[in-house]
Amino acid sequence: MRALLVVNPAATTTSARTRDVLAHALASDLKLEVATTQYRGHARDLAREAAEGGETELVIALGGDGTVNEIVNGLLHEGPDPDRLPRIAVVPGGSTNVFARALGMPNDVVEATGALLDALQERSERVVGLGRASGVPGTDDAEVPPRWFTFTAGLGFDAGVVGRVEQQRERGKRSTHALYVRQVVRQLLKEQHRSRGTITLERPGEDPVEDLVLSIVCNTSPWTYLGNRPVYATPGASFDTALDVLGLSRLTSGALSRYATQLLTSSPERGPHGKHAVNLHDVTDFTLHSQVPLPFQMDGDHLGVRTDVNFTGVRRALRVIV
Repeated sequence: MRALLVVNPAATTTSARTRDVLAHALASDLKLEVATTQYRGHARDLAREAAEGGETELVIALGGDGTVNEIVNGLLHEGPDPDRLPRIAVVPGGSTNVFARALGMPNDVVEATGALLDALQERSERVVGLGRASGVPGTDDAEVPPRWFTFTAGLGFDAGVVGRVEQQRERGKRSTHALYVRQVVRQLLKEQHRSRGTITLERPGEDPVEDLVLSIVCNTSPWTYLGNRPVYATPGASFDTALDVLGLSRLTSGALSRYATQLLTSSPERGPHGKHAVNLHDVTDFTLHSQVPLPFQMDGDHLGVRTDVNFTGVRRALRVIV
């Protein structure tokens, strides 16, 4: 099998030694080419070239969720075709690695490499669904290019946290769970005085859901991890269904405390719930509109601000070695 190993040298737990050990282990079973990313978006370009070339059968990501997202968008540049496109495999090299862990991969590089080699030998794979976000015709965001995401997207609060973390990383801070927790607290202090949300969720044939303060869109569960602890925003989300949504219409001090506690104690059976929580399961198509520009993120990558985003859940989108 001809394979391309895409390495992000800036990922949190990736090093030259890790790359060399992984490449050596994979080269015994694969016709392996190794490429190291040089700029933001490089993994996307490499994956697109692999998909268009027609000879590469597998693209392996060594990096975090951002690297995986770029590779997925490169592979699916012309749209989903799981029977034709190269497969993808992931060896976690970031700080959180939600996509890999949601697939059941170990979070340790050495263990994940062993699991990948076993999966290749056994020809073990699955077809997963993905989410797609695009601009809304007739709005200021109409020309925003469509983009795929593997596990989550968010408009509002959680995207604001991601933006804060990226600002800290640009200042030289290391991406740790403690850094995320600090930025969550700061974003909570900023948002708690907002008495009314600005987001409206619209679905074909359904009444709109108005006045949301935040909206989290999930393609799988867990939503994220705090260290080794999974956090479930939408416990029913799955790679085998469309998209799930958690929306909150209030972030007062009391609501903040309640929902934060529910997230920290969430489980595969129960996530945030209550009078001001909106939970939607297996939604194929919907649009989020905001009265004011809000932060927007996909797979933990801050993408600036948006007012209008259309979401589509695509069930059989990509083959994954797992």
